Amino acid sequence: MVDKIFEGFDSENQHRDIDKITHVSGMFKNWFIDYASYVILERAVPAMEDGLKPVQRRILHSMWELEDGRYNKVANLIGNTMKYHPHGDASIGDALVAIGQKDLLIDCQGNWGNILTGDSAAAPRYIEARLSKLGLEIIFNPKTTNWGLSYDGRNKEPITLPVKFPLLLAHGVEGIAVGLATKILPHNFNELIDASIQILKGKKANIYPDFITGGIADFSDYKDGLRGGKIKVRARIKELNPKTLIISEIPFGTTTSSLIDSIIAANDKGKIKIKKVEDNTSEFVEILIHLQPGISSDKTIDALYAFTNCEVSISPNACVIESEKPRFVGVSEILKISTKQTLELLRRELEIEKKELEEKWHFASLEKIFIKEEMYIDFKKYSNKETLFEYLYAAFKPHKKKLLRDLSDEDLQKLTQIPMIRITRFDSIKAEDFMKELDAKIAIVKNHLANLVDYAVEYFKNLKKKYGEGRERKTETKQLETIEAKQVIMANEKLYVNREEGFIGTSLKKDEFVTDCSDIDDIIAFTKEGKMKVCKVADKSFIGKDIIYVAVFKKGDERTTYNMIYTDGPKGITFIKRFTVTGITREKEYDLTKGTPNSNVHWFTINPNGEAEKVQINLKAASGVRKLELEADFTEIPVKARASVGNIVTKYAIKKVVLKQKGTATIEGEDFWFDDSVHRLNKEERGTYLGKFSGEDKIMTITSTGIYKLYTYDILNHFDEDIILIEKYFAKQVITCVYFDGQSKSYFTKRFEPELTTAKTLLVTEHENSRVELITAQIHPVIEVKFGKEKGVEIPEETINMVEFSPVVNMKAKGRKLSSYKVKEINLKEPEEIKAARKFLKKNPDDEKSGLSPVELHRRAMEKLNKKNLDGEGQITFDF
Repeated sequence: MVDKIFEGFDSENQHRDIDKITHVSGMFKNWFIDYASYVILERAVPAMEDGLKPVQRRILHSMWELEDGRYNKVANLIGNTMKYHPHGDASIGDALVAIGQKDLLIDCQGNWGNILTGDSAAAPRYIEARLSKLGLEIIFNPKTTNWGLSYDGRNKEPITLPVKFPLLLAHGVEGIAVGLATKILPHNFNELIDASIQILKGKKANIYPDFITGGIADFSDYKDGLRGGKIKVRARIKELNPKTLIISEIPFGTTTSSLIDSIIAANDKGKIKIKKVEDNTSEFVEILIHLQPGISSDKTIDALYAFTNCEVSISPNACVIESEKPRFVGVSEILKISTKQTLELLRRELEIEKKELEEKWHFASLEKIFIKEEMYIDFKKYSNKETLFEYLYAAFKPHKKKLLRDLSDEDLQKLTQIPMIRITRFDSIKAEDFMKELDAKIAIVKNHLANLVDYAVEYFKNLKKKYGEGRERKTETKQLETIEAKQVIMANEKLYVNREEGFIGTSLKKDEFVTDCSDIDDIIAFTKEGKMKVCKVADKSFIGKDIIYVAVFKKGDERTTYNMIYTDGPKGITFIKRFTVTGITREKEYDLTKGTPNSNVHWFTINPNGEAEKVQINLKAASGVRKLELEADFTEIPVKARASVGNIVTKYAIKKVVLKQKGTATIEGEDFWFDDSVHRLNKEERGTYLGKFSGEDKIMTITSTGIYKLYTYDILNHFDEDIILIEKYFAKQVITCVYFDGQSKSYFTKRFEPELTTAKTLLVTEHENSRVELITAQIHPVIEVKFGKEKGVEIPEETINMVEFSPVVNMKAKGRKLSSYKVKEINLKEPEEIKAARKFLKKNPDDEKSGLSPVELHRRAMEKLNKKNLDGEGQITFDF
């Protein structure tokens, strides 16, 4: 065997040629670079010029080659494309279906799959396609196309197509090459046209992606589509009823199947709690999520965004091929280059058209002179082509000034081939008219060339007019809030405690149940010895013996106050303290006492609103103790950090501590704001200030469609998108409403006291065109009404005091008709007291909070002036 292997091996010659050997590492380096370059340039990354990958370009060229206005079998299109594309039918078929599903360049017939459900297209032999009218108009022009040979040299194919539209941005693209990737997201057809027009006019244009699947997207970190940018996209989820949610739009890159799988997976892990999911998607998305009894729909919506594919993050990475090199470039720059290229292509087309028209005019002029001067009569005198051409050159010499250019042999050749019947039937009047038509056309083309930018603007406007209908933006642009998983995760675990042994965990099912929690929660625990520890939820964790309190820990909670009385060491001094726990290090043991071993906690309470109680301290009888009972009032103890020692209570031994008087809240209500950009409540002073909330306080909202609803001040609440009034609810506050009745096409007014109800209530009539025109909580509202002409007569404006005009009625009542005249405009006047309040706050800028509503502005100014006069029912009077 060894002999066979080395048969013919000449060691001496082989040694001489050792320097000629190419090592494998060298071959790998060269071949890999060649392969990587090929994949980048010829497979995965689109060209800047036309926005197409090679396979897409070859498919479109092949379809244009077969174009006859009728549909072609996709199998035939694939077969015809294979003479240009050397990578097999599968890649061609997949690329063709992908182009067709974008619904831009190809008219599809048959089952082309469903981008919503993820269903694949039927086999190529069953589906058909042809180029769309848009595709034919913006992509193809053989006269301006740069051509090259196909891979086998047998056919001509376009190097790039002369695309007169930002196709790359409209289509979007995704590709992975060797060591390089590109991801350009699709943009809206109409918005790209508008942006191109803006660029042509020398203005700046901002564009953002638009997805065919719709959804809601936050582009605040888009970074012009470059690397490092990020887009947050959410499904559109609404509450169908308190027990059912409906998903009507899904994030880009997902399907209803993948979305439902992620929802089921989150439910199986206990992160959300749902009963079942129904997929009724066909032409439009419709996923119904049925909730378990007692589960909050608002919290579930946030949980769906936090734990499922209902919210996805997309990272763009715009990369194109330019001058045979990859280039990372923003979408704004791509749009500018595309617009400039469209301008150049339009210029070239006009120049070609001008040249063709001038050639027609030139030959028509030659033909007219040739026939009118009867130059054809002497043809018999010339026996060969050379002498005949000499004769014709001489004959045309007197008419040289009438021509656009010098004569050529090609011109004379065409003249000599004019049929005699055409010469005998020549009509000079028709010839003149034809030349005048050509003159007019040439003048138009020259005008377009002279005003090329205006011509390009009209070209884009015409595209939008012809093809823009039905291509409106599908994805809503909105700033999206960040959802904290800990706030929305469902309680999927049960926490237990063995107080004596000092263990907590989810596996201690024989011990004392503490609370429901989630597997991502933190747990805070306190021991009798004055130790505190925060740890993650686990099967079993050791805290320390004699646990006195266990709960789910809320990081950053500045309201919950802990009241504590402890003795430092077995015979030490007794201290009293109040403290909060905001930030901690997990798994670290903290001393709440001075740290002396065997310290003892006598009293410990947890107070969500800083409640401060009074207690009685009973001392043990001992020498020197004159008083066996002491009183301690926690309201007199300031709230400090957890590490503070506290105030001395006594140096004598304590027998026990008992409650003497329950505590009342020492912390006032919390301030809340409504951020209109995300339609959520917050405590960070973003948006409109709503007021202080505590206990059973409610938030009142009214929408443009007349829906009245009360909400709690839970920060997880979801609000209707069309809210026109949002304020703190007062039971006896009077609301003034002017609304349009769709049925009678008249305006009605009513004033009412909002009811304390959890159900949605319709304030206007049930007609679909009914809407709220004006809503206010002002105390003495005054409106100005402008009217349209009645039979050509101007109707004077009216100023109406709504308190006098419209009595207080039930909020479901229809109300009083505003006027019998045709109302043109309704405006709310700003009362003098509100103006005075604004003036006051302008002089006191430190007191003004952002986005104050008029009523809250009124109330706040009253408080500052110390002239507030509340009647206990929310009504306010103002008197400076």
